[in-house]
Amino acid sequence: MRKRLTAALFSLGFMGSAMAASDAIDIPFTRFTLANGLTAIVHEDHKAPVVAVSIWYHVGSADEPTGKTGFAHLFEHLMFSGSEHHKGTFMEPFEQVGATDLNGTTWFDRTNYFETVPTTALDMALWMESDRMGHLLGAIGQHELDTQRGVVQNEKREGENQPYGRVDENILANAFPANHPYRHDTIGSMADLDAASLADVKQWFHDYYGAANTTIVLAGDITPTAAREKLEKYFGDIAAGPPVPRQQAWVAQRDTSTRGEQKDHVAQTRIIREWNVAQLGHADEPLLELAADALGGGKTSRLYQRLVYADKLVDRVSVEVQPFSLASQFVLTADIKPGVDPAKVEAAIAEEWARFLKDGPSADELARSRMASRAGFIRGLEKVGGFSGKATVLAESQVYRGDPAAYKIDLERIQNATPEQVRDAAARWIAKGDYTLTVLPAADGEDLEFGAPKGLPASADKPAAKLPAAGEFKTVASSLDRKSGVPEVKTFPALSFPAIQRGKLKNGIDVVLAERHTIPVVQMQLLFDAGFASDRGRTLGTSSFAMTMLDEGTQTLDSVEIARRSEMLGAQIGAGSGLDSSSASLNALKSQLPASLDLFADVVRNPAFRMADIERIRGQWLAAIAQEKTQPGSIALRILPPLLYGGNHAYGIPFTGTGTEASIKSLGAEDLRAFHRDYIRPDNVQILVAGDTTLAEITAELDRVFGNWDAAEMPIPKKSVADVDAQKSARVFLIDRPDSPQTLILTGALAPSTRTPNNLDIQTMNDVFGGNFTSRLNMNLREDKRWAYGASSFLQDAIGQRPFITYASVQTDKSAESVHEILKESRAIIGTRPVTDEELARAKAQSIRALPGSFETTRSVLGVLVGNALYTRADDYVTTLKAKYEAQTDADIEAAAKQIIQPDALTWVIVGDLKKIEQPLRALKLGEVSVLDADGKTVP
Repeated sequence: MRKRLTAALFSLGFMGSAMAASDAIDIPFTRFTLANGLTAIVHEDHKAPVVAVSIWYHVGSADEPTGKTGFAHLFEHLMFSGSEHHKGTFMEPFEQVGATDLNGTTWFDRTNYFETVPTTALDMALWMESDRMGHLLGAIGQHELDTQRGVVQNEKREGENQPYGRVDENILANAFPANHPYRHDTIGSMADLDAASLADVKQWFHDYYGAANTTIVLAGDITPTAAREKLEKYFGDIAAGPPVPRQQAWVAQRDTSTRGEQKDHVAQTRIIREWNVAQLGHADEPLLELAADALGGGKTSRLYQRLVYADKLVDRVSVEVQPFSLASQFVLTADIKPGVDPAKVEAAIAEEWARFLKDGPSADELARSRMASRAGFIRGLEKVGGFSGKATVLAESQVYRGDPAAYKIDLERIQNATPEQVRDAAARWIAKGDYTLTVLPAADGEDLEFGAPKGLPASADKPAAKLPAAGEFKTVASSLDRKSGVPEVKTFPALSFPAIQRGKLKNGIDVVLAERHTIPVVQMQLLFDAGFASDRGRTLGTSSFAMTMLDEGTQTLDSVEIARRSEMLGAQIGAGSGLDSSSASLNALKSQLPASLDLFADVVRNPAFRMADIERIRGQWLAAIAQEKTQPGSIALRILPPLLYGGNHAYGIPFTGTGTEASIKSLGAEDLRAFHRDYIRPDNVQILVAGDTTLAEITAELDRVFGNWDAAEMPIPKKSVADVDAQKSARVFLIDRPDSPQTLILTGALAPSTRTPNNLDIQTMNDVFGGNFTSRLNMNLREDKRWAYGASSFLQDAIGQRPFITYASVQTDKSAESVHEILKESRAIIGTRPVTDEELARAKAQSIRALPGSFETTRSVLGVLVGNALYTRADDYVTTLKAKYEAQTDADIEAAAKQIIQPDALTWVIVGDLKKIEQPLRALKLGEVSVLDADGKTVP
């Protein structure tokens, strides 16, 4: 629904001599304006044959009048319903050309639509975008409005069904005066959504969706000359639209502090404190980003050090700035340990706050913030589009600040910031005037408190809106024949994928490299044959817990020093486990690679597993498990695996990887050392690398830090992933979650290993059934019935039998009906309505044509290396996919469907308000019905 750029994009700085010339930041662009006032920005990036199209309309929920909250977002959904010259879903033509990063979002100040398409499909994309921009209203009737209203209302229910899901609504209502544009949440109220009329829709389109209120960014394999020609062709005849009043900055800074309480289905008490602070573009805003980072930006921050490490009062604490056009929000969030008095937490926060306001950040804190956030920005430059690529940076700078290069102003402000300037900015904005919300766990059977907050801010004088200067806009006569329909895309670019190279370290470790010189970054993953499957015979959760502990301390460094050094280097170090493997990863700037590798190797080879660190992480881990048991999706993913595999199977543990409370409480240092000794070793690893390096360079560097790593004398323990007999009949497991506005429906069944020869056929079948937007499940429950925000199916990759899962979160009063529809679609695809020629052709085309844009980032290339290693694929696997897809037949897909989908032998896990859904579900007579608690135990 709502997205914004990460704070990193606006809190960057320079490290002087520590930075290399290759780490320079720039997004070159050409800007021009069409005769009708449309602003166009073009950025050339020819590394891949794709173009990102990003269209920003300068209208958001801040422009909604009283009684029409949620209207901007509802209209965003309507824009995907089709246009006058293209009936039907907007998504279908884009799926056919293999578009990636296709979506739309709404927030306070803007509505944007974006997609990344093959270069040869750019005309199609611009035709589609211009047709709905200039020719929408004839395609929008009551049916389309009712459909998208239902989808949006289910999106709202889905958000509210999550733990802390109504916090934002409470915060906004207490943060801003009654007549402030930001006082209501973007998704709006149910009553206002119900009241939206077709006349309202048409007026909104007329008022805000003119060319002069629009910015289009084209980034990628395009030149400014070609871009101008295409934009004039497709958009030049669209009317400018009426002048749009511009909201003026209105921070509504408060002088007094207020408080509120809220109860919810949550596992922990959470404290949120919010200050209204300087808007995006204000000179103080990037300084406040630095203040937030010093106060609560991670392990090295002051509040984390005090509240987590020293006083042990909370499991997590963070501080961030959420920047917007009219005002920004400075937000502190702390999850309190069970049994701790919130007042004690607040007192400790107040002490650290006062100390910071008195002294400001240290020079070291500023240096680390600059480096870490700058590195994050560099990584973001690799994508041309999507939620946060280069097109988004340019569009946001233009729309909010009138200059595509405005992001550089913030870079310079950060570069030149002094501790005194940050301290003074903090004193101006966060010394007083906050709203504190305490979210408390509701007792069993207790009514949840989600009503109107107390003590609402009164109305205040609102800055007058300002009309833009009058423009001499005109449309251009067009010879474009829209009645002929969407332009046909006849050719598609070929996939370009880096050659995979192989080497060995002097101790025999295999090194696999894919060179990618697009940005000065090197990524690597040490892949160990371990994972959840190695927990069999051990305590559940051992592999995940042990890997998480790697960067919590080495023999010579504690966890804080590891974090501090990572920040100084701009490096990202992580570790974790999946079903079949455990891994440690490094994402490093090329200029900082040697020092980053030194730290990384120490983390991997020499973990300390100190008891103090174990106890700290154990507390956070147990809190995470408790939180999982309050979130519908996590509840289901914890309970489903033992039901599918049995409690003694290697995969029969929560798919979240967190284990159980009992298992985590029993883990000791020796358990972790034993796992590390058994599995994290040089004779059980492959080193996979992608990025800005060569085989000779990286092998030499890796030899330096890993080449002298000697294997243990003892053999690697054998893992056992046993086959499970096919389920004979359907089973239904219900989990009660009182007051849930939606019901989560999950089905599970076992499919063959990802290594199975017909894996690609299974994937294509799944695309048709539930894997794509236009899949049968989604079109049924979302677009046709409007009972869900979305419905899907997916396969979790695994070396052993893998789970095939369908997922839908539906409105409570349609729970049984939705189960019936899922079952109907499952039976139809293997019976009366097998995959059609048209569906197969569409799924194959989407998969083939998406290949050139699927490996735009180094991370995606590295993912191929990981998949090849785990599932024994040849180095040329990706480059052979096109031919394999083209060879698929109806018979192949039909056989895959009958192999995977077993409607009468499904395991159903359904989470919802049982007093409302249990009897209708039992009446379906799907199979034996059991009621479980959140631990998976039978409820009498």
